[in-house]
Amino acid sequence: MKVLVLSQYFWPETFRITEVAQSLRDLGHEVTILTGQPNYPRGEVFDGYRAAGFGAQQHEGGYSIYRVPLVPRGRGGAIGLVANYLSFVLSACVLGPWLLRKQRFDVVFVYAPSPITQAIPAVWLAFMKRAKLVTWVQDLWPQSLEATGFVRNRRLLAMVAVLVRWIYRRCDLLLVQSQAFIPPVKAMAGTTPVQYHPNPGELAFSQAQPLGPPALVLEPGFNVVFAGNLGTVQALGTVLDAAELLKPHADVRVVLVGSGSRSEWLQQEVARRQLGNVQLPGRFAPEAMPGILAQASALLVSLARSPIMSQTVPSKVQAYLAAGKPIIVSLDGEGARVLEESGAGVSCPAEDAAALAEAVLRLRAIPSDALQRMGEAGHIYYRQHFDPAMLATKLVQYFSQVLAGRKP
Repeated sequence: MKVLVLSQYFWPETFRITEVAQSLRDLGHEVTILTGQPNYPRGEVFDGYRAAGFGAQQHEGGYSIYRVPLVPRGRGGAIGLVANYLSFVLSACVLGPWLLRKQRFDVVFVYAPSPITQAIPAVWLAFMKRAKLVTWVQDLWPQSLEATGFVRNRRLLAMVAVLVRWIYRRCDLLLVQSQAFIPPVKAMAGTTPVQYHPNPGELAFSQAQPLGPPALVLEPGFNVVFAGNLGTVQALGTVLDAAELLKPHADVRVVLVGSGSRSEWLQQEVARRQLGNVQLPGRFAPEAMPGILAQASALLVSLARSPIMSQTVPSKVQAYLAAGKPIIVSLDGEGARVLEESGAGVSCPAEDAAALAEAVLRLRAIPSDALQRMGEAGHIYYRQHFDPAMLATKLVQYFSQVLAGRKP
C-alpha cells in the first residue's frame, strides 16, 4: 500500500507521527512524508534546515521526506503562530503537488494536532491523486481555541467551526485519539465515519535499551518525574504549588524533564520560591527517555482544568504505562479513566495542588512491592491497548477497509 503521510510536524521534531510512519514502513508499506521545516518547540528552524527551503531527503528508516517552506513559530505569539500555520497550508497546497508529481498514493493520512488547517492541503492532494483521505484528529477545534483563550471572538469561532466541518466531511474516515472525542467529532462529520484509534506508545520502549549509564542520573530519594512539553496546558503552576507543600518531606523531589513555552518561567519561579526540591534538567532525545523514566519512583501527568482537556488523553500516558512505573495523574476525564482502568497508579483532580501533594505522599507510603505491582499492571495494559506494532496493524486495516469502500 502506498501511503502519503501529511503532517506539519515531523522528525527531527519529536511527535508520535514519526514513529507511526516507521511502524507502517516496518510492516512493508511504501510511506512518503510531506511536512514543513522543523522548528518546534523552540520556534527557530533546526540546524541544517532553512525556513525558505524545500525539497526531498531520505530518512534512514527507508522512506522519503518532502519539505515545504514555512514561517517559523518564533516565541509563540499569536501573530507568529498564525503566520506559521498559514504558511504551511499555502506551501503544501502550492509546492506539495509539484514535489510529489508523477507519484501515486492509495491513502493520504493526516496527523492532525492543532491546527486542523493542515488538513486543507491533504484534501487537495487526495483529490489530485485520487486517493482516500484519512485524518487522525488529535485536538478538537474550535473547542481548544476557546479553552486556551487563543480565540475569544464568537463570530471567529463560528467561522472556524464551518472550516472544520468542511474538512471533516471531505474525509473518507476520521480517527480520534480519545473515546471522548467521538461525540463532538461525529456532530461535525456528517456522513464521514468516526473511529477511535489511540496514540501508540513510543517505539523506544519496545526496543532493546543501550548499554551504559542513562543520559540523566536521578539523585536518591522519592523522585516524581514529569517528562514532555513544558507548556501552558500542563498546569505547571499547580505542580510547583504541590512541590511547595512537599518541602517538609526532604526525600521527595519533582523532576521536570523537557522544554517548552514555560521553561523560562519555571526557572524563574523555582528560584523565586526557593524550591530546592524541583529540578529542571532540560530536554533529552526520545531514545534516552526509557533510561530516565526507569529511575523514577513515580511518573506525573498534569493538565489544566477545562472541558476540552478532560476529553484528551496526553500521549505521555502511553509512555508512562510502557515504562512500568507507578503513575500520578493530575487531570480530569478520559486520561484519569485510562489510569484507573489500568490500575497503574492514583489520580487527583486537575489544578488541585493539595490533592496532588497528597497523591505523592500516598504513593510514597506504599511498600515497594505494591508499587512494583502497579507498574507491572500498567505495562500489561500498555501491551493490550497501546503497543505500536499492534496499532500500526490496526491502522492498515482501516486503510484497507476504506480502499474497499467499507465502513470500519
